[in-house]
Amino acid sequence: MTELAQISKFLDLQEKGIIELESLLTAYPALAPESGGIGEIEKAAALEKWLKAEGIQNIQHYDAPDERVPSKVRPNLVATIPGKRKDSPVWIMAHLDVVPEGERSLWDSDPWKVVVKDGKVYGRGVEDNQQGLVSSVFAALAFVKLGIVPERTIKLLFIADEEVGSKFGIQYLLEHHDLFSKDDIIIIPDGGSPDATEIEVAEKNICWLKVTTKGKQTHAAMPDKGANAFLAGCDLALRIHRLEKTAFTARDALFSPDRSTISPTKKEANVPNINTIPGEDVFYVDMRLLPVYPVSMALEEISRLSHAIEAEYGVKVSIDVVQSNESRATPATAPMVEMLARAARQVYGVEAKPIGIGGGTVGAYLRKAGYDCVVWSKMNETAHQPNENADIANIIGDAKVFATLAMME
Repeated sequence: MTELAQISKFLDLQEKGIIELESLLTAYPALAPESGGIGEIEKAAALEKWLKAEGIQNIQHYDAPDERVPSKVRPNLVATIPGKRKDSPVWIMAHLDVVPEGERSLWDSDPWKVVVKDGKVYGRGVEDNQQGLVSSVFAALAFVKLGIVPERTIKLLFIADEEVGSKFGIQYLLEHHDLFSKDDIIIIPDGGSPDATEIEVAEKNICWLKVTTKGKQTHAAMPDKGANAFLAGCDLALRIHRLEKTAFTARDALFSPDRSTISPTKKEANVPNINTIPGEDVFYVDMRLLPVYPVSMALEEISRLSHAIEAEYGVKVSIDVVQSNESRATPATAPMVEMLARAARQVYGVEAKPIGIGGGTVGAYLRKAGYDCVVWSKMNETAHQPNENADIANIIGDAKVFATLAMME
């Protein structure tokens, strides 16, 4: 029996342990202080204790200081299983934090206690991102328990703060620690598809804007005495949206939709009564730009439109960036893309292809820093939903994929 066959057989027998680890992790609501929590410290401590008890001893801390939480730190851990090669290790990155449970009445069970039903585990965080975390742990554990040395060193990275910005997670690590090299294989199992065929290699550039229009409030019976901030804001919102068809017209089949999207979204209340012309109005814009368009280009276009609105309506417009992130793409021909596709073919019998997404992941920070990475998993896509769940078979299958990667020369 080959070493990979031994590993596959071992993983097929790990359902009990997988449920045990998922249950342990779910019992610690690792919520950021922005969500009313104390961070990930208790969950990280429980995970570290479990790993060491199972034989994974080489664990290093790269904790980020955060005065807002009782522990004063946000934990970032790296567990290492040495391989035959010292270069180009396989990194598998999962985040420790979760989102709140949301409306409790929509859950069929306690979101902080794992329920097992029909081959699935249910609970907050079981998929996002504990599926990736647990599958990476059991891939590593197979080598430890069987005494097999992988071809490539395995690095399990457990990070904080992914759900609310990554300031104390991957951003902190990239700024303060020199962990990665350009030829590393970096897998982020925090996104994917139910058939395991999507390897995310690129993300659209994201920018959220707060647009404030200030005019002059007056009685609606005498609109000429004022400057209608709402009307000016509406016109500006439409002009901003039309940039999709006038300025940012490129298409890229890697993405779905294959174009840049510029969407007015949230709207704040202005005046409380019908017969008053509002003197101030606020709306928000969500921009998802194809990587060929830098965020700065969009901001220049919107600034130009704002000046035109000011001149036409006699108002003042201010644009505030709420959030912005942009990064290059991992080349679709990068070695890690081909390696992951080959591993997925061996384990799942599917042809995985590179794609781009409109959402944001920690991969953007790595790519911006110069490190190629991919986002991949076989998942049910129930993250952030009531009754979040993960197939145990997917956890086992993904673990086999990660183990296969670690055995590639």
